[in-house]
Amino acid sequence: MINTTMMQNIPLSSLVRFLARHRRLRQATMKLIEKKAREIVVEENKDNRPVQVQEDKLAHVVAILHSFDRTIERGLISRHVQDRWLETLMDRVFCWGDVSRQAKQRLGFMPPLFVLVSPGKKCNLRCTGCYACSDAASAAKLDWETFDRILTEKEELWGSYFTVISGGEPFLWKDDGKDLLDMVARHDSNFFLIYTNGTLITKAVAERLAELGNVSPAISVEGFEAETDRRRGKGVHRRILQAMENLREVGVPFGISVTATRDNAEMVTSDEFADFYFDEQGAAYGWIFQYMPIGRKYTLDLMVSPEQRLEMWRRTQRLVLERKIFVADFWNSGTSSNGCIAAGRSGGYLYIDWDGDISPCAFVPYSTSNIKDIYRRGGNLDDALRCPLMTRIRRWQDDYGYARPAKNTGNWLCPCVIRDHFGELLAAVRDTKAKPIDDEASAALADSEYHCGMIEYGKAYNRLSGKIWKEHYVQ
Repeated sequence: MINTTMMQNIPLSSLVRFLARHRRLRQATMKLIEKKAREIVVEENKDNRPVQVQEDKLAHVVAILHSFDRTIERGLISRHVQDRWLETLMDRVFCWGDVSRQAKQRLGFMPPLFVLVSPGKKCNLRCTGCYACSDAASAAKLDWETFDRILTEKEELWGSYFTVISGGEPFLWKDDGKDLLDMVARHDSNFFLIYTNGTLITKAVAERLAELGNVSPAISVEGFEAETDRRRGKGVHRRILQAMENLREVGVPFGISVTATRDNAEMVTSDEFADFYFDEQGAAYGWIFQYMPIGRKYTLDLMVSPEQRLEMWRRTQRLVLERKIFVADFWNSGTSSNGCIAAGRSGGYLYIDWDGDISPCAFVPYSTSNIKDIYRRGGNLDDALRCPLMTRIRRWQDDYGYARPAKNTGNWLCPCVIRDHFGELLAAVRDTKAKPIDDEASAALADSEYHCGMIEYGKAYNRLSGKIWKEHYVQ
């Protein structure tokens, strides 16, 4: 018989461990965890956020807990990987330690939770509308020493133990005779989330991921076979399903990464889609990236319409609340992250690409500093946060809502500085003299028709979502 009174005083992280170890008591333990999470997130609400914002956060916390529970129940996570996830995520990533507090004193704000690094631009696919303009001929990459130093410094300077890897195709990156998983092994105190097209996750790679235990691939899909192959190439979806099978066999949980466009917005938020990837294939989580008009042949025509976006918000809310599936949309889930998390904001992240250019996020292709230049001058990763463009965008984040009282918070249903407030981004890029990181970004910066379209899109969605924000969140 579980002693619920005694267990109510156990820290949340310990309760999650108890859930993993004592499966016969899982239902009672889950109820205690949800109760404890509500006390911390909604009732304490120590940062004084709008109450419904906290309810959204709680819904995502509960969904990820249930996703973790399902992976254990279905045997989709090995005992070793389970132990490593608890060690890295519960004991390090979600705990602000002394190093983080020292960083706050030094920087004036809590450091970012993670760094997004794209170590190489090379990719074995050539997807329509790729934000990174990657292909097989792209040779640009970070050298081992620079990549290693970034990961070392974020841990030593910020107490950051979460690393996100993108590309290009990350599993193609190599330098000095070593590959990405050699870097993961070197930084085994970190938890790594790797965005990948999945085609290179062979049985051997899956076994290596299982041995490491501190990594999860987020595999890109565009819908079902027809939609995925249309954008990524014939036969890619079949290879993706094989990668998922390889990961299931060795007990490495994986997620999916979805690019939502005007053509597939309804499909990728449907029950049919969720049934296939989360129930049949066993994906533990899902990330939705609404198509951003940057990169290869950028166009506003592929963007989900404001009306589609609002319907996507309703559907993902239902998936999270009713089905307890962890799905986060990097635009529509702004309430769960206190708005935009770019530019090295506290609890957020910054982006460093294959050339070393430092950008607020992967979808803002402009930069005022380069990590290689910073290192050559004798600086460190702290200086990346002090870049003019980063500082300018953090100031906008604060003014829009992050540093304002609950009743004056800006509409976090449209939180993005590039998608929803393009005029602010354009002014920031021009005022800080940020340089485009590629030819496509340079063309976009000079494209007045593009500017007008982006600004109007933000206004249109603010009109649609503003009433919901005021009535459902602020009041």
